[in-house]
Amino acid sequence: MSATETAAQNEDVHALMARLGAAAKDAAETLATASTEAKDAALRAAAAALRADQNRILDANARDMAAGEQKGLTKAMLDRLMLDPARIEAMATGLEDIAALPDPVGTVLAEWDRPNGLRIARVRVPLGVIGVIYESRPNVTADAGGLCLKAGNAAILRGGSESFYSSHAIMDALGHGLEAAGLPAAAIQLVPTQDRAAVGAMLTATEFIDVIVPRGGKSLIERITAESRIPLFKHLEGICHTYVDAAADPDMARRVVLNAKMRRTGICGATETLLVDSTVAAGLLPTMVDDLIEAGCEVRGDGQTQALDPRVVPADDEDWDTEYLDSILAVRVVEGLDDAVDHIRRHGSQHTDAIITEDAAAAEAFLDRVDSAIVLVNASTQYADGGEFGMGAEIGISTGKLHARGPVGVEQLTSFKYKVRGTGQCRP
Repeated sequence: MSATETAAQNEDVHALMARLGAAAKDAAETLATASTEAKDAALRAAAAALRADQNRILDANARDMAAGEQKGLTKAMLDRLMLDPARIEAMATGLEDIAALPDPVGTVLAEWDRPNGLRIARVRVPLGVIGVIYESRPNVTADAGGLCLKAGNAAILRGGSESFYSSHAIMDALGHGLEAAGLPAAAIQLVPTQDRAAVGAMLTATEFIDVIVPRGGKSLIERITAESRIPLFKHLEGICHTYVDAAADPDMARRVVLNAKMRRTGICGATETLLVDSTVAAGLLPTMVDDLIEAGCEVRGDGQTQALDPRVVPADDEDWDTEYLDSILAVRVVEGLDDAVDHIRRHGSQHTDAIITEDAAAAEAFLDRVDSAIVLVNASTQYADGGEFGMGAEIGISTGKLHARGPVGVEQLTSFKYKVRGTGQCRP
């Protein structure tokens, strides 16, 4: 393709994004004052459409899966891409769960009177237009669209090319819900092109988009962080840790560690590094390593871990900084809580980290000292999920510290404004 043809194509993409953005801006104005009943009706109608269109969605997903296998996508990527009746039902149930949540828009967060008679209220309002850029997982189309709608925001969704046909089939169900409820069709829009230039166009659409939410691999997040002129809710990689403390219950440790790694290896809340206190390593690690290997996990360990089982592959420095999203686990023996916290501080991504312990003081110290968006005690890191937090679903796990942190649900997709009521006051 010549430089002229490339420029023309990019101009077409920018024109497309401008049309989507202008329509979303208009839709956002309507959604900001839409009734809870209308939004909930749209969500429930979309859920019903997902169930009714299950076969068509599965056919579209089969097309994406075949293309993904031909491209040589990893096992983890294919797992994220794959839909089945249970996952479609989970999307539908998720939309219904979002509908059942309290509407955050209009909630009075605080209210007070001033001595001069002014009545001041801080009230939740939508953010406006939210751009969501994601890879592989077609269910994000339903989750993100539903959450944005409930919070009164218009959404522009740019899914990965891997899930192009699946996402469009899901989008049809969302569109049916909007139509059934009498809400603007542009309330949720899916970018209709696989051209990568669409991402760049979104990142510079400051006149239309208020917030960008990226979900994907490290390279995508790095690109968006570098290029975006729009504020981000960053969903960075999940280098999640589970620390087995000296006071851990052995049976609990085995169950939780196996689940944290192997329940679904391709999600961001999967444990990627296991830390075990040196005082219990000899007694606990052999059985845990055996559980993991029997479940099909490759274990990469430090010298002390290798000494306990010859099947353990030597770990190198890169392993401590890797989000595998696969059946691979790095294991290190640490010298107590301080060493575990220090390792997490140096190698973690501030996503999700857990401690297994029966020592209440150690648990509280871990909760206080580990600076991650989600910190758990005696529970699997796979609970790092907005649905499991009672949020209905999530648009991502924010690892930043401004505005939203952790699972981003409907409340996190709002801001606030001050409503001030007077009786003719003039400032002296």
